[in-house]
Amino acid sequence: MIQNPAEKIGNTVIMLLLGIFCLFCAVPMIHIFSLSLSGNRAIMSGEVTLWPIDLNFEPYKNVFGDLSMIRSLLFTIWLVVIYTIVSLIATILAAYPLSRRNFKGKNILFALIIITMFFNPGIIPNYLLIKELHMLNSVWSLVLPLLINAFLLIILKTSFTQIPAELEDSAWMDGCGHLRYLMRIVLPLSLPILATLALYSAVDRWNMFQDALFYINDAHLYPIQQKLYEIVINSQVNDAIAQEGFGGSSPVPESLQAASIMFATVPILLVYPWLQRYFISGMLVGAVKG
Repeated sequence: MIQNPAEKIGNTVIMLLLGIFCLFCAVPMIHIFSLSLSGNRAIMSGEVTLWPIDLNFEPYKNVFGDLSMIRSLLFTIWLVVIYTIVSLIATILAAYPLSRRNFKGKNILFALIIITMFFNPGIIPNYLLIKELHMLNSVWSLVLPLLINAFLLIILKTSFTQIPAELEDSAWMDGCGHLRYLMRIVLPLSLPILATLALYSAVDRWNMFQDALFYINDAHLYPIQQKLYEIVINSQVNDAIAQEGFGGSSPVPESLQAASIMFATVPILLVYPWLQRYFISGMLVGAVKG
């Protein structure tokens, strides 16, 4: 398609703005990566910007040599997989009936779901509930309270609603029940949105550490973000003690903190390219013949 000069200028401006935005997103990560490979002298003197100085691989040797970090990483991967699968199943089972045209009371239920996006009981009632359910220091305390995200549920419900009614009518004529219709027609046509929801759920669970901070005291159940939080906090405490002149362990070098951040960030970044092939549109184009 031939573009006129105005469209070319508009597209160029848009691409330029997107490039600047991407640069702003990438620069902090590049800076952290450079810190993780730089020597302490260069870091303390503020010489490190976007390129490592006094190349130093010792922080990564310490991170990969720390069994507690490896254990937290493996536990977090397992936790993210379990949470994403269970959350996706629960969201599908909730979104499907809400998308049915003949489901009575769906508007009331949908309104109640929307209300939860604006009002929540708060930290203390949530903690007391988890305690009464005997889920403290349990994996389920990191899965069940966040099982269904109302925002993602609304997205999936809207996606199910947009499936042409002709497909549904044809399925009923062929003798499909709700389960078969869901498994054979709805879910295959919703792969892009399901992949997107899975990615959002996985990223949310990977980055979450507040619930582990409240509910988990067992170091063997620390997610990677909780472990990273512990490293940074301990470093700040030790640094403050050293500045006050009291005895204490030496603060964690900034290069080691940066290496720990990279260690906790890179795995989830690798998930996106694997799911990107599902981010396509037009899955329904041609599904219904005119």
